[in-house]
Amino acid sequence: MESSTPKKLGLLALTGMVVGSMIGAGIFSLPRTFGGATGVVGAVIAWIIAGAGMYTLARVFQSLAERKPELDAGVFAYAKAGFGDYLGFLSAFGYWIGSCIGNVSYWVLIKSTLGAFFPIFGDGNTVIAIAVASVGIWLFHFMILRGVQQAAFINAVVTVAKIIPIVVFIVVLAIAFKLDLFRVNFWGDRSGYSLFEQVRLTMLVTVFVFLGIEGASVYSRFATKRSHVGVATLIGFVTALFLMVLVTLLPYAVMEQGDIAGLRQPSMAGVLETVVGPWGAVFVSAGLIISVLGAYLAWSLICAEVMHAASKNEDMPRAFARENKNGVPVVALWVTNIIVQLFVISTYWSRDAFALMLSLTSAMSLIPYFLVAAFGFMLAKRGETYIDGKDRNRDLILAGIAALYTAFMIFAGGLKFVLLSALLYAPGTVLYFWARREQGRTLFKGWELIIFIVACVGCLAAIVGLVYGWIAI
Repeated sequence: MESSTPKKLGLLALTGMVVGSMIGAGIFSLPRTFGGATGVVGAVIAWIIAGAGMYTLARVFQSLAERKPELDAGVFAYAKAGFGDYLGFLSAFGYWIGSCIGNVSYWVLIKSTLGAFFPIFGDGNTVIAIAVASVGIWLFHFMILRGVQQAAFINAVVTVAKIIPIVVFIVVLAIAFKLDLFRVNFWGDRSGYSLFEQVRLTMLVTVFVFLGIEGASVYSRFATKRSHVGVATLIGFVTALFLMVLVTLLPYAVMEQGDIAGLRQPSMAGVLETVVGPWGAVFVSAGLIISVLGAYLAWSLICAEVMHAASKNEDMPRAFARENKNGVPVVALWVTNIIVQLFVISTYWSRDAFALMLSLTSAMSLIPYFLVAAFGFMLAKRGETYIDGKDRNRDLILAGIAALYTAFMIFAGGLKFVLLSALLYAPGTVLYFWARREQGRTLFKGWELIIFIVACVGCLAAIVGLVYGWIAI
């Protein structure tokens, strides 16, 4: 059933979508992740690189929102406009399936957190943990079906609620700051790695914690003002970066690096417990559950919206465009949550479900990010939409840096995750076949066939790697 005119989202709600998407599971795992690899200097360098790279990407999203307002689906729409139908589809599909996998990681981390207090949940992948997660998936599903505006309001409330324990963590550690201990951890000598290796080992997690930077762009069709999309993206980015840098650096001033590295995840809980006692672990764990549930809500909205927008743009089968009376893309939401449910069940057989889901989510999201940056570079290079060349050189440099950064991160992630990505991309092309057949259009044009063949070869290589143990999950 087609919806009536959807309600609009203001600047605060759009900013909440960005912050709510980025401040999720990742920030609560930062102390141990960095502590196990590097010291203060390496952490600062890593955040400078990640912050600069993601800042340029945020500016690309802002520029494209203003220069290409007709492309109101964000992410995949830019890839299609710049590089054709098939890459547009792959961008939409990759972003969607990566987001689904990210949602699975949220449920695993929630149950792992509860496992510290209730052993029946184990590391988040026991039968009981999977059953409880499954109930949660469908409770959120039916809440979202009641309307995007209502879900966005709940997300805004949860975003405020989950930032409180993070701010308390930062204030308490700032008060307990020990300069001598901070100096001991300054160079990260006890990690056993060179400074270059220290930085490299922390880079992939910085991608994961920044996922969601495009939250406002994805929901641009709901914005009361188009200019709010870019502003919300930048405000959300700066807020999240500020919190994540402090959460990473302050633990070095209250614990030795080796002790930080040995903490159980969520490591923020262990750090605060060291300073204030057992209530600190409970407080942070409660904050994590609120945070992750809020992020899950935001990403569930984004997942369904991406599939809905892709269908409206004729990149996915028509069924995904169907909405209910509340303006919610009902088919897209059902398919999304069925996929999430299947992945949650599959975690039962995974040795480290959270780490796998985190890395695979990052790898799947980097390809759409790269295509967005490349499209921004292409526009500036051609001078398209630039009157009298104003801001062209600035945008050319920003988009170029963003493209190089995302390409480097794909390379740094390793061949394993490139092949696992192909394992999802190649079969996913079935949806592209379906959509093209509905429209009576040619399947591939020129070099698009080559891309499909490469994806199929990568898929086969991944299967062989999994069978013979070359790729461990």
